Amino acid sequence: MQFDFFNDSHSVACRNDVILALEQCDAAAARRAWQTLGQHYPQDECLSPLLRLIEAVAGRTQAPFRDHRALRDPRQALLHDITPVAHSALGASGAAVWLRARWRELAQRAEPLVYRAEHSEDHAAPLWLRGADWRAAEQAVARIESWRRIPAPLSWMLHARLALLGLQANWGLLAELAWLSPSRLDDVVKQTADPVLQPWVAKFDQIFDGLGDASDLAWFPAWLLTQRPSLAPQLAQAQASQHSPPEQALRLLVELLGLERQGRQREVIDHRKTLRGLHASLYAAYMATR
Repeated sequence: MQFDFFNDSHSVACRNDVILALEQCDAAAARRAWQTLGQHYPQDECLSPLLRLIEAVAGRTQAPFRDHRALRDPRQALLHDITPVAHSALGASGAAVWLRARWRELAQRAEPLVYRAEHSEDHAAPLWLRGADWRAAEQAVARIESWRRIPAPLSWMLHARLALLGLQANWGLLAELAWLSPSRLDDVVKQTADPVLQPWVAKFDQIFDGLGDASDLAWFPAWLLTQRPSLAPQLAQAQASQHSPPEQALRLLVELLGLERQGRQREVIDHRKTLRGLHASLYAAYMATR
């Protein structure tokens, strides 16, 4: 079988002309290059997805969104329509770079919008996160009143600060999210792909005997303390939440570790009984290290 290397290289060059113009957000140049590609290669499978991206670039604007509903449609279009098309036309790495810029544009336009629980995804912070602008996301969350008591903003802040500061500086924030919304912590763990956090969560999922779903992560901070007692100072920095059993367990374990170091056996026994009453699997994990 023989290949027409000239035609193959020419078609690639034509596609690259379109892609280069898209990367530069030059809709007019991209359209001219697309027309050239179509004239020479009318059956090229990239024609349709490239045209969709050209239309997206041509429709760009810097006008701020007037309300949350105005943001909803372009946000969903970028997520569900344009993102798969970009991956098809630009490849994984090229699409990632191009899409980050589009998310940042949406985030900038969303900056005037205040946080509303009923429109939680229509806010600048999660858009900045998709655009991988961690500092802008952190600043957007910080402007939300009582963000530390609201699951969505708390998860956004943890995501941003993990990227900015790393896990060691954020154990307390992670514990607060685990107690307030374990399902959102599950999302953050998957999105950040932290090389330290993910193996610990995987081990927790494997050996912790709970309900078998994301709600078990509420117990993760306390369980982690049974495996890594040295994290007690960092985890103890978590602000008081709703005094739930998982939070009680962490506070109890911090006290218990201190009592053990001091050799106060009578109080150690009392604290162990209380821990056993909070969760049998957590108590077993603690005793396994004794």
